[in-house]
Amino acid sequence: MRRTATDRPLTGTVVAVTGGARGIGLATARALVAAGAAVGIGDLDGDLAKEAAASLGGRALGTDLDVTARASFAAFLDRVEAELGPLDALVNNAGIMPLGELVAEPDAVTRRILDVNLLGPLTGAKLAVERMAPRGRGHVVNVASGVGRVAMAGAATYSASKYGVIGLTEALRAELAPAGIDVSCIVPMPVNTELADGLHALKGQRPVEPEEVAAAILGVLRRPCFETWVPERAGRLYRVMTLLPRSWGERISAATGTATLLSEPDRAARTAYEERVRAAAERG
Repeated sequence: MRRTATDRPLTGTVVAVTGGARGIGLATARALVAAGAAVGIGDLDGDLAKEAAASLGGRALGTDLDVTARASFAAFLDRVEAELGPLDALVNNAGIMPLGELVAEPDAVTRRILDVNLLGPLTGAKLAVERMAPRGRGHVVNVASGVGRVAMAGAATYSASKYGVIGLTEALRAELAPAGIDVSCIVPMPVNTELADGLHALKGQRPVEPEEVAAAILGVLRRPCFETWVPERAGRLYRVMTLLPRSWGERISAATGTATLLSEPDRAARTAYEERVRAAAERG
């Protein structure tokens, strides 16, 4: 992103990133450290978060974080502020995407998706804003998904959770503007991470790399805006699609392979990821 006189500098800022030990979160933490920010990396795998922070050098802190537990989230932000300084931004990145038909989805998995993907950002926003509001500044960035705008078969609960994240972002943006706190959402197409294992390629598109999403996150931290699509052309296509009759949009989705993207993955390629998510859901 081209720097201009209106861009906010990131040097010296303190940013907390959830789900920061791998994928988009790790790429974001790496980019933030390179930009001169101090970064708190929170992840359910606390050991991996510590390894990630150690590998980044700079002012990086890694620790365990369960975004579904308020006490864990509060302890994470408390530690970030105690060791790195007052919180300037929270990146709600942690998310899971188990796939399958809704009627076959175990109730525990349904709850887990909503707890991680929607309750997590809600809780994080509450806790972050409590810290930011007295200072009259701050930024909450929520990582949503293209299916938070265009829902797909095979991921009903995931789509619902990401629709909720976008709705949360829009409401909080209006609610917190008088307090000087910015709220943004990032809307990526399928990203080349473990969550997208086994998904077929879309016609005319390549998978988005985590570093591209990280660049978009840094972009909105420098210049706040409500919604940023990755890639940008996907956002332009979405806006065009909203002007078309639904039947036309459905035909386009079928022609590009979008309609079956999440309903017809390579199940074998997703086995390890799906089993880990289900095990976590059963543990509660």
